[in-house]
Amino acid sequence: MTNKMLKFVSVQQRQPEKRTADDRRVDFDEIYEDFVPAGATEQASRCSQCGVPFCSVHCPLGNNIPDWLMLTAQGRLEEAYGVSSATNSFPEICGRICPQDRLCEGNCVIEPGFESVTIGAVERYITDTAFENGWVRPTRPFAEREESVGIVGAGPAGLAAAERLRAAGFQVHVYDRYDRVGGLLVYGIPGFKLEKHIVSRRHDLLVESGVVFHLGQGIGSGEGELSFEALRARHNAVLIATGVYKSREIGGPGAGLAGIERALDYLTASNRRSLGDTLPDEAQALDASGKHVVVLGGGDTAMDCVRTAIRQGAKSVRCLYRRDKANMPGSAREVKNAEEEGVQFEWLAAPEAFVGDGHVTGVRATRMKLGLPDASGRQSVEALEGSSFTLEADLVIKALGFDPEPLPQLWAQPGLEVSRWGTLKVGQQDFQTTVPGVFAAGDIVRGASLVVWAIKDGREAAASIQQWIEANNTAAAAREQG
Repeated sequence: MTNKMLKFVSVQQRQPEKRTADDRRVDFDEIYEDFVPAGATEQASRCSQCGVPFCSVHCPLGNNIPDWLMLTAQGRLEEAYGVSSATNSFPEICGRICPQDRLCEGNCVIEPGFESVTIGAVERYITDTAFENGWVRPTRPFAEREESVGIVGAGPAGLAAAERLRAAGFQVHVYDRYDRVGGLLVYGIPGFKLEKHIVSRRHDLLVESGVVFHLGQGIGSGEGELSFEALRARHNAVLIATGVYKSREIGGPGAGLAGIERALDYLTASNRRSLGDTLPDEAQALDASGKHVVVLGGGDTAMDCVRTAIRQGAKSVRCLYRRDKANMPGSAREVKNAEEEGVQFEWLAAPEAFVGDGHVTGVRATRMKLGLPDASGRQSVEALEGSSFTLEADLVIKALGFDPEPLPQLWAQPGLEVSRWGTLKVGQQDFQTTVPGVFAAGDIVRGASLVVWAIKDGREAAASIQQWIEANNTAAAAREQG
């Protein structure tokens, strides 16, 4: 093994070839080329096979990263896929969109100067190769069970739970208000980070596995919606995995002007265009072509917006963020990609008003400075007096984060308790809400977070649901015998 590994001393870190910024700006294709087999093998061989793999420790899923890197270096790709998929329901998605610079790669113990192993790119390569060679097969349970589970939400948490529950033999039904499977994987994340056929082939695989999807089916009391009580009556247990879709708003003078849009509305419209959908009239304005665009926020959603605006042909694209580059919450890799593509960043700047008569024409902002750390340890920000300036803007996009929708009110379920942040309260160990037999996982529990955490939560919630159903069955059998 050793002669194939530990090559970080002699082999430089390399990502797959990245398309030029000029090429990237004109389409929504993924920006990285596929690894050639020799390149993936060589990069995997850089792993030091350390005794305490901090890459695994800092992966929410606890992926056995050194093991599948070693197998890749040895050319044993089918085995590498087996190890990778044992802990991750969707490794080809995580390999594309996880912020590896903050997780596995960011905690690689290879010293600076030699640089970390390119874990995400190898993970993507392994699973794409597995699909090409037919190694990825539908889930076939050893035995079918008669109990059924209803899952609300076809995003990463719901899909991960569906895959695990189906593997255990349960009859699994997934309900989603949208017309495609994937949630924000399809409508929130742009194609240049995750092409949509990657998600649809997982959808196809789950259908082949026996998962039943009810698309375009909302839950609630509105026309055409299924009531939550009716949903519970259909199934032995229910998992809520709706995610968080309520955009955070911003106030101030002029905040109600036309042309100030929510990030999710903007990204959904863009993704639907790319999918060939016909947009309603009210969504036609959600296009940056020929406009001066200002995006408010510093997370990954803000990066998705600025890079989408570039591809739509905006005259200019600026990102306004109140802290400096070092404190930006988004992936450093995404910020670099945005800068390469022509996005201009206004660091240490915050909006104070929106200018315009009926329609926005500018954003008045003020310069900020970093102050003392607050209770969380993060530096506070303070406005610099007399530093106001105005940015020209025909389109302003608010990418300030997401909050949960008020599900207890929408679904007429007062017994469904929420935290002070509006997320659903669940047991720390079992993911069960305050309503017996109703579980929850993903962003609706932890707040807006990473896809990899949603996958972890979905898998663990599935195990808890199985335990709960089996415990109920055992108790029922004991009562009958008694």
